Order: sequence, then structure tokens, then C-alpha cells
Amino acid sequence: MTSKIFKSILTVAIAVLLASLIVIMGVLYPYFGGVQESQLRDELTLAAEATQQLGESYLSTVDSNRYRLTWVAADGMVIFDSHADVASMENHANREEIREALVSGIGSSTRNSSTLTEETIYEATRLNDGSVLRISVSRATALLLVLGMIQPILIVLIIAIALSAWLAHSMAKRVVEPLNKLNLEKPMENDVYEEISPLLHRIHAQHKEIKYQMNALKRKQDEFEQITGNMKEALVLLDNVGRIVSINPAAKALFGAGNSCIGEDFLTVDRKQNMRMALEEANANGQADFRTKKNGREYQFDLSRIDSDGNHHGTVILAFDITEQVNAEKHRQEFTANVSHELKTPLQTIIGSAELMENGIVKDEDIPRFIGHIRKEASRLVFLIDDIIRLSQLDEGAEMPHEDVSLKVLSEEICETLADAAKLKDVSLEVIGDDGVVSGVRRLLYEVVYNLCDNAIKYNNAGGKVEIAVTEQQGAVKISVSDTGIGIAPEHQDKVFERFYRVDKSHSKQSGGTGLGLSIVKHAVQYHHGKITVESELNKGTTISVQFPTKVQ
Repeated sequence: MTSKIFKSILTVAIAVLLASLIVIMGVLYPYFGGVQESQLRDELTLAAEATQQLGESYLSTVDSNRYRLTWVAADGMVIFDSHADVASMENHANREEIREALVSGIGSSTRNSSTLTEETIYEATRLNDGSVLRISVSRATALLLVLGMIQPILIVLIIAIALSAWLAHSMAKRVVEPLNKLNLEKPMENDVYEEISPLLHRIHAQHKEIKYQMNALKRKQDEFEQITGNMKEALVLLDNVGRIVSINPAAKALFGAGNSCIGEDFLTVDRKQNMRMALEEANANGQADFRTKKNGREYQFDLSRIDSDGNHHGTVILAFDITEQVNAEKHRQEFTANVSHELKTPLQTIIGSAELMENGIVKDEDIPRFIGHIRKEASRLVFLIDDIIRLSQLDEGAEMPHEDVSLKVLSEEICETLADAAKLKDVSLEVIGDDGVVSGVRRLLYEVVYNLCDNAIKYNNAGGKVEIAVTEQQGAVKISVSDTGIGIAPEHQDKVFERFYRVDKSHSKQSGGTGLGLSIVKHAVQYHHGKITVESELNKGTTISVQFPTKVQ
């Protein structure tokens, strides 16, 4: 700004100086020239009058270094000249001022020197005898005056430059100082030049708009971070050269990365070949996916290219934990195989017995025994189908009607139902504890307690005991079924709830179990958001405890 002010002041100073010269040369010089010409004519009038009276005697007495007097005869011959020898002077008949004076009585002319630095003014008048008296004077031309004023002009110019610099510095300091003190964060609180008030209003409006946009952007960023932060899926955003722009906590845990990975090349976080190839495929084709194991779990990786206006802006990497799905698929396949096997066994027995009877191979006295086999295997088949249907319903997670159920009352009903089976095994049943009311599906709660009690009887020893204890806790009800039976080895305790899993297959076959009872228990407990635990010791007994919330969500 100082430079602009300096240039402005200097320009003004030079303009003023040039204007002054133009005024002097263009206005004052002609004015003073006119005054000088008038004075010259007056001098000529006086000299002419004296010459007519005294003649050459008067002219010879005139001594002037400024004016020059020349007396010319009517034929142009010079009679007298105050500055030159008349003998050496040429005829003046053709001089402009002499010619005009001879014709009209007066004449005038101006002639410049060869250097154009001096001009001579001539005034002439005709005397009574027909001769012409001429007076002349020399004066400097405008060019000579300008050349003569070079020194003062340069002095004025130097003074103007110095003054301009000083004024520019002072003015810039005074102008800029309030501007430097502007508080652009609060533009409306500034008390400065009125001329910049519109600018401050615009800045204020822009601040409001920027603040609004920043708040909106922050809200969206917070929403994005909340969403991605609570995602179970791993999410990574990359820019167009593969650098990490955003990574959520699930992705950090999956790849073992920290906050410092932002801005780094993603391949420094995951250097595996399958990831590198998937990134190349996504950049080339827009989409890529693959499955791999990480940290002992199965993951599905989906990569998508981000395009906008035909330009590649980055890549999204989304990783899903599909361990449960893979396991569920595996279990489904195993379940299908097991179901086929379990259904085939009683059917083969039924078909075999029926074929023997149909072909008359069975003796009459053995027919009741074969019919008993057929009835027994058919009943087993029905039980198996019922259990499969129950598991399918639980797997589907269908909504079922809830009601308040007393686990103690329910246990007592089940003990009455299983009394005959317990009597055959010489096992005693006992229900103790609190009322234990929970909100749940009565049929599923019945299945839980029934299967636990049924297994406790089947795998008990003669003269053994089954105790069902109901305990009310804060916000929960716990039911424990304890027996004094054969127990479960530690390596089998985590697997007894799997479908068709049997610790002792020969004993299970003798007891008539389908292998789905504890699996139904597990799924029914999960349906009620409960927890199940197993405590067992070989040849001493088993205690299976289930804890239900009093209010199922």
C-alpha cells in the first residue's frame, strides 16, 4: 500500500509541475510577449517622432544595448543602424516588416535564430518622408526558458519525490494501522472507516455462512463417526492413491492399526496378497470381494470404487465377520446329515420288521415282538420329528405369546409327569426354593425344565436323586437341576448342547434319546435372553443352571 500511495503522490506532484510549466509557457509567455510588443511599439513611436524632427543626429545619440534602431530609405537602403555598419548591410526592401510599413504605414514580424533559442521582434513605421524606422529587440524562446529552468525543475522533482515518500509512508501508516487492528473474527465490532463497512458486513455474512456450514459438517462428521464407531463391521475409506482417510474402531481392531495410520498407505497396514489383488481389481472394475481368516475368525471383504463425475476419488473397504454364518452353514450341513441318519435308523428298523412279517418269515409267536419294535421305532421317529420342528421354530425366532410363569410350579408339574420314569429308574425327585416368576413363553420354559429333568433321570444311577432348585435374584430367576448320575467329562461339557451330540452313544440309544434335548434347551434359553452353565464331575453328578431375566425384552 505504501508503494501505491507513493506512486499516487509522485504522480500528482509531477502532474502539478508539468501543469505549471504548461501554464507558464502556454499562457504567461504569450502574455508577457504581447506586453513587450506593446512597449516596443511605444518606443518606436517616440523614436520616430524624434527622428522626423532631428534626423540622424538623434539616432546617433541613442545608446541602448537592449533595443536596435534601423533607418531604411524608401528604396530599402539602410541609412542608419545602431548596432551595425550600414555599409556592410544589405538592402532591406524585402524584409517583411519594412514591406508592410511601406505599404500600410506600420509593420511587424518575428524571426527565430538558427538555434531556436532566441527570437527577434521587429516593429516598423513609415516616416513622413517615405523612409521607414524600425526597432527590434531579442528575447529568449519558450524552449530556452524551459532549458534554463531544468535545474529548478530537477530540484522541485527531487523535493517532490522525497516529500512523496515521506507522505506515502505517513499516510500508509495511518491508513493501514486501523486495518491491521481489524478483528475479522468479529467484524461488526470494529470501529473503522465507513468506506469498508460494506466489506465488513460481507465478511460477517460469510462468517455466519461458514459457521453454519462448519456446524452442519461437524454434525455430519459426528453422525458418521457415531455410525461407523458403533458398527460391528470394519470400515476403511481410502483416497484415490490408496491412503487411509478414515478407519473405524472395528477396522483398527481387525487390522491391528492405531490412530497414526491415518494418511498412510493402506498396504502398510495389510500387506497380504489377497488384499493387494482385491484393491487392484476394485480400482479396475469398480468392485471386488474375497473371504479370508483373520484372528481366528472368518471375514468377508467387499471393496467398492468411489467415482464422481467420472473421476476416481477413492475406495471403500467393508469387512463382515461371517464366522457365525459359516458355522451356521456348517452346523446346518451337519444337522441335515445327522437328521438323515437319525431318521433313517428307525425307518430301517420299521421297514425291516415289516418286510419280515410281510414275507411270512416271522413266526406267529414272534409277531407281537416285531410289532412292538415297529411301534417303538415309530414313536421314536415321532419324538425326533417333534424335536426337529421345535428347533426349527426356535431358529426362525418367531414371536410367541409371553406370560408370567412360576418356575417352581412348572417344575412341580414336570416332576409329576416324570414320576413314573423316575420310579422305574429308582430316582427321587425334589423341588425346592422360591416361586421364581418370569415373563416368557410357557411352552418353551416347560421344554427347558422337562429336558433337563428328563436327562437327569436317564443318566442317573439307581437310588439316585434329582433336585430342582429355584432361586430369586435381583432382576433374575435361577433354576438349577442337579443329579447324582454318571456326570460329564470336562472335554464334553462345552459340546453337550450341540445337536445330536452324545457323550455315550450306546447309553443314549438305550435311553431312547433323540440327541436334540439339550440343543432345544440352549435355544429356548437364548430366546429368553438367559444364560446356561454346566458343573459336572464324573461318577458324582451334574448340575445345570439356567438364569432367566424376570422381564424378557
